[in-house]
Amino acid sequence: MRMGADRPKQFLPLLGEPVLLHTLRRFAEPTLQVARLVLVLPADQFATWQQLCAEHSVQIPHTVVAGGASRWASVRQGLAELKAHAEGVVAVHDGVRPLTPLTVINNTYTAAAEHGAAIAAVAPKDSVRGLSKDGSYALDRARLRLVQTPQCFELNLLRRAYQLPELPTFTDDASVVEDLHPIRLVEGDYRNLKITTPEDLLLAEALLQAR
Repeated sequence: MRMGADRPKQFLPLLGEPVLLHTLRRFAEPTLQVARLVLVLPADQFATWQQLCAEHSVQIPHTVVAGGASRWASVRQGLAELKAHAEGVVAVHDGVRPLTPLTVINNTYTAAAEHGAAIAAVAPKDSVRGLSKDGSYALDRARLRLVQTPQCFELNLLRRAYQLPELPTFTDDASVVEDLHPIRLVEGDYRNLKITTPEDLLLAEALLQAR
């Protein structure tokens, strides 16, 4: 079951604060030394976010830009906000992943600085099967990874990738970049939840309380 809430998932309360604020706070951690924080939201959510920032006295410097009709278009809009920057490493992250360990963020940034492109990923815990017209077949889970975010890239590499036309096969930023550059995998974390269902929110609360 998906989240049957009266507001977008990123604005749902998580221990009294919006999910998105928890996420923003992770990347604002001083040890990461992130130079710019850009939030990409639908234009009709700007007022809600501004109200939440006021309610929770948010002092984290960040820029909010309007997204597009797809993830690809939204990332492109976020990149446009960085036009004044000539170089660097940019991280693309899901706003509904509020528990990403700082070690995962830092390691992914570092790997992208060294190799050009790096993403966080974890090994599947369960057996995995592929589908065919005749039924299904076993896959070797040792050769598979579950992709998370952050996904980090050398800035100009990501710019070049997003100058190409959008394709249906673009499910994340790595799929946009991979024809131009190899993708380095960094060990993710099973606590790096993407909050999609009510159960995810309950688990996120439990994990935060356990810290």
